[in-house]
Amino acid sequence: MADIYVTCRVFADEIERLRAAGHTVVMRDAPGPIGRDELLTQVEDADALICLLSDRIDSAVIDRGKRLRIIANLGVGYDNIDLATARKRGIVVTNTPGALTETTADLTFALLLAAARRIVEADSYTRAGEFRGWELMQPHLGLDVYGKTLGIVGMGRIGTAVARRGHFGFGMPVIYHNRHRNEPAEQELDARWVPFAELLAASDFICVHTPLTKETRHLFDRDAFRRMKKSAILVNVARGPVVDEEALVWALETGEIAGAGIDVYEHEPEVHPGLVKLRERVVLTPHIGSASEATRRALARIAVDNVLAVLAGEQPLTPVS
Repeated sequence: MADIYVTCRVFADEIERLRAAGHTVVMRDAPGPIGRDELLTQVEDADALICLLSDRIDSAVIDRGKRLRIIANLGVGYDNIDLATARKRGIVVTNTPGALTETTADLTFALLLAAARRIVEADSYTRAGEFRGWELMQPHLGLDVYGKTLGIVGMGRIGTAVARRGHFGFGMPVIYHNRHRNEPAEQELDARWVPFAELLAASDFICVHTPLTKETRHLFDRDAFRRMKKSAILVNVARGPVVDEEALVWALETGEIAGAGIDVYEHEPEVHPGLVKLRERVVLTPHIGSASEATRRALARIAVDNVLAVLAGEQPLTPVS
């Protein structure tokens, strides 16, 4: 039987599944990210590692885990893992795609609507007792969403789910930029592929759903923000470093763009202080794209299924390497 280390708190019934299979499980039962020294120590005796996107599983960690057979990431992304080193060692790496698509798309549209209609500002205003009745020119006049152009950067599962909400729910023309054409989305949603520069110039709302790569790091920089409409709103639920936060703060402060809904950050868990100070049409959430109980349970279930399969000598359900 095997030793399994889990870097975060996971639902008790999923941990019990691992133990019922005869495995020994050590689960870190503390909030916040695991420390580097603790991770290096715990991985030494692990045959399987269940971890988060925020856990840096680099060559040093993988080399320390001499017995590792599988690294199961809780989430779709896996750029926190040194895949090349894992492959050399014959370690299986898995993620949890599909389970969080619709939930993350819901959060994307919630941020879009909250920023456009200034919902967070209006909530604070009302709670502070400042509401004096309906006025034609009352505070918190927002931006319309219905019928506006929706730009999607990264037309994968989540991007397509967001486009579907915009097209069917809000009558929004959909344009997108992706490495490859998404013909099913074009047929279903009348979506149109455009070059990145055209998407920036034409979109009223831009939703970011691209993975983090060398090419997409700081894809949204000062030049990108200068090309956007001054009335545009940016929503990022993908990966923090896709957006240059210094440039985003500059764009918001100078009025280069109208607002933003941000769920992921360049240096998580740190949030740029410039973003924190901004209130008007700026909505910040703490990486909760997949944060419904049903979805988080599904992520844990997939990760555990992958671990059980590999430790039993079977093929994993969702391998990335």
